[in-house]
Amino acid sequence: MSRPPKIPESVLVVIHTPALEVLLIERADRPGYWQSVTGSKDATDEPLLTTCMREVAEETGITVGSATVPLAALRDWQLANVYEIYPVWRHRYAPGVTHNTEHVFGLTVPSGTPVVLSPREHLQHQWLPWREAADRCFSPSNAEAILHLPRWLGERGG
Repeated sequence: MSRPPKIPESVLVVIHTPALEVLLIERADRPGYWQSVTGSKDATDEPLLTTCMREVAEETGITVGSATVPLAALRDWQLANVYEIYPVWRHRYAPGVTHNTEHVFGLTVPSGTPVVLSPREHLQHQWLPWREAADRCFSPSNAEAILHLPRWLGERGG
């Protein structure tokens, strides 16, 4: 059974602690490719917050809206990146789709928040200081989002 084509609209969720330690996860289909949580909408009318919550839960086991990670900890940064889809992943989209729109969010979690990866999607995780995390990301838009983290939090009070 083949999957329907991916929707070329996604979320990027930078998960971090108040001390600006950033969670990165290593892709199972591309070892050595480290990233924040990313994922496409399941339906064109799926709200972006729903996409974020679903992807964070699927990829890390963290439940947004729980007692330790309230919904208010998830912030829409009002940033959208449009980028060319890497050729290696274009087969997942409808024929002719070459670009994706990625909406950037931040999620503040307590230090020591447990992470449970989906082994089909990710090999391992690590918490890194924000600059080191940005350097580790393979995606330029992911690295750029992480580099904006201290300024974004400072401007918006966390």
